[in-house]
Amino acid sequence: MAGDRRTILFTAQEPSGDAHAAPVIARLRACHPEIEPVAWGGPKMEAAGATMLGRTADDGVMGLAGISKVVEVKRLHDEIVAWARRNPVAVHMPVDSPSANYPLCARLKPMGTRIVNLVAPQLWAWAPWRIGKVRRLSDILLCLLPFEEEWFRTRGVVAKFIGHPLLSHPIDAVRADEEAAALPAGGPKIVLLPGSRSSEVRANGRLIADAFKLVRSRHPQAVGLVFASSSANAERFLAACGGVLPDGIRVLVAGRDGSIEGAIRWADVAVAVSGTVSLDCTRQSKPLVGVYRTSWFEATFAGLILRSPNLLLPNIVAGRRIVPEFVPYAGGPEPIAQEVLRFIEDAAVRARTTADLGRVTAQFLARDPAPIAAEVLAQSVAGHRLDNAALDEIVARAMRAGRS
Repeated sequence: MAGDRRTILFTAQEPSGDAHAAPVIARLRACHPEIEPVAWGGPKMEAAGATMLGRTADDGVMGLAGISKVVEVKRLHDEIVAWARRNPVAVHMPVDSPSANYPLCARLKPMGTRIVNLVAPQLWAWAPWRIGKVRRLSDILLCLLPFEEEWFRTRGVVAKFIGHPLLSHPIDAVRADEEAAALPAGGPKIVLLPGSRSSEVRANGRLIADAFKLVRSRHPQAVGLVFASSSANAERFLAACGGVLPDGIRVLVAGRDGSIEGAIRWADVAVAVSGTVSLDCTRQSKPLVGVYRTSWFEATFAGLILRSPNLLLPNIVAGRRIVPEFVPYAGGPEPIAQEVLRFIEDAAVRARTTADLGRVTAQFLARDPAPIAAEVLAQSVAGHRLDNAALDEIVARAMRAGRS
């Protein structure tokens, strides 16, 4: 690697990747000003101080949707590689989205670029046979879930659990309480979290609204809040409901109407589309029901290939099913409503679930991923070839600093 390379390239394809990368970029800017972070990503990466070369993470999709999507990703990769040929890159940090990012890694790595992945691909859930690709294309894998470190290390990958940005710090309880106090009275209170991707909102909006209607048929004073990640997704939710919101439901938009922390704080129970938002609920030990609507064909196919019995993040980390999940799911709203009602009507179930979620959060609180990832990147830029022992020491130092 050329000694004058000081550029780190970040690539994120989804809003969650944008959120994961932003604190790392901010830490680099604060502690390693000699390094230049550049990005194809989203608004949070830009706000953190990255030099933006393209916007690719404003609205994500799961996988590659047909030949048009393949062509679009190939065109993007050509653009990135052409830029990297003119501007040598020391380290590439692909953030999640392995189907889009690994083909790019395969093109950048032969150019002398080191690959430090942020967010491990979930091979343990569906494709353990692809581990050879990870060994070939990843120099370092930074994992957000505790068990992933051992899973990848025992398969020959340099990997380290660094914590999760959503769970590594407690929420601002005072602010969350203030926001929650301003939200509608009544009860039971149910927050509906339809996801950040437009496709998720379209697929799940009607399903979770119908589940709420069933709950309200038993509890007429029930209040529902839809927390939309953007104004556009608020409109998509309304469209999914046929243009009319069910009685008892109000829509909030992130930023304009408060934060997701306040909305979750307000609620008794959450219904959450599977994804990072399930960890927002876990962070507050909030009982939740996880959903992810698919077609019957997709649900059947997933059942044949998925290796993990649990697909909702808090259940994955716990190693058992501590909250109900309908992921993937092609049925109706009745089973979802029944699980919500169980939380509302059974105090023992609610208390047990709250305690289980608290134990999941406790596994993360000592690790702040941003300073760990930034230090790994800085040492990689400096030319150090880090092994598992070196990663262990970086994390140990970061944890000692965090306690001091």
